[in-house]
Amino acid sequence: MVEIIAFYEFKDMTATAPLAELKLRLTDAMLEHGVNGTILLAEEGYNGMVSGESVAIEKFIGDAELILATRLKVKRSFHDDPPFRKTEVRIKPEIVTLKRAVDISLGEGTHVSPTQWNQIISGPETLVLDTRNDYEYQTGTFEGALNPGTTKFSELPEYVAQNLDPERHKRVAMFCTGGIRCEKFAPYLKQLGFEEVYQLEGGILKYLETVPANESLWQGECFVFDERISVDHSLAKGVIEDHSQRSQSRKNAKYKTAE
Repeated sequence: MVEIIAFYEFKDMTATAPLAELKLRLTDAMLEHGVNGTILLAEEGYNGMVSGESVAIEKFIGDAELILATRLKVKRSFHDDPPFRKTEVRIKPEIVTLKRAVDISLGEGTHVSPTQWNQIISGPETLVLDTRNDYEYQTGTFEGALNPGTTKFSELPEYVAQNLDPERHKRVAMFCTGGIRCEKFAPYLKQLGFEEVYQLEGGILKYLETVPANESLWQGECFVFDERISVDHSLAKGVIEDHSQRSQSRKNAKYKTAE
């Protein structure tokens, strides 16, 4: 049994240390403790998902907090087999790619806890926006949620420009897997003039962890970006078919091999 943790934070990383130095130190910490997964670093913050034995994870968290000069807020789950094979720390322009300038501070006051989420999205005037991609939506989503049909997050602003209107859509509640995409997109909608914007704090994974199945408005399973493919309401490995581009690439590779 291995432990899987996800963590992110939007902060000015340039005030901590050069990104290249942080990359080396985090890589060393992962290798030292036998932790696999991926961590993304950018000037705007960090985003990671790693796995390992629980004792090793705790040691890595301690080291990562010292390296990043912060207190990690982690989401935990467990799986029989290691879901990651690589140890990788990458420097990128953004930790979640939107390709739009966003004032993250505008997201203050938009967070809704999992225990309050059902009430928010059940309001008749609430537009519930799934900020994830189409293959994630097809794996599972919240009851009544809107599917933008995107193939990548950076397409979402164009969808909003063509389909949503601050004058008509007064109340928008959005969600994503672990919360990070909404940390950018909620303030982005506020910049556009949307009056009442909410985001599910901690994302779908925190909701599934917190809300009992008999009270849940979640339908299906939640796509995750590792070898589990999806998780069910108990955060155990799911059974739904992989609808992602990754699955299609594998199918194409097998077809070419057969030829």
